[in-house]
Amino acid sequence: MKTRIKELRARLNLTQEELAKKVGVRRETIIFLEKGKYNPSLKLAYKIARALDSNIEDIFIFDEDELNE
Repeated sequence: MKTRIKELRARLNLTQEELAKKVGVRRETIIFLEKGKYNPSLKLAYKIARALDSNIEDIFIFDEDELNE
């Protein structure tokens, strides 16, 4: 799964640490999310979307092949 977290976070001038605090996770979680190495729970995805003033669908991009795995 790809994400636009880094791009949207930069637009809002938020550091990884600041975003992590807003959504209640560790900075490492944001790092893993930005690298596509971690799939968030729906609750966390929602919190991130709200913190980035966006929609879940605009942040998390699924490859059709990944959905069939």
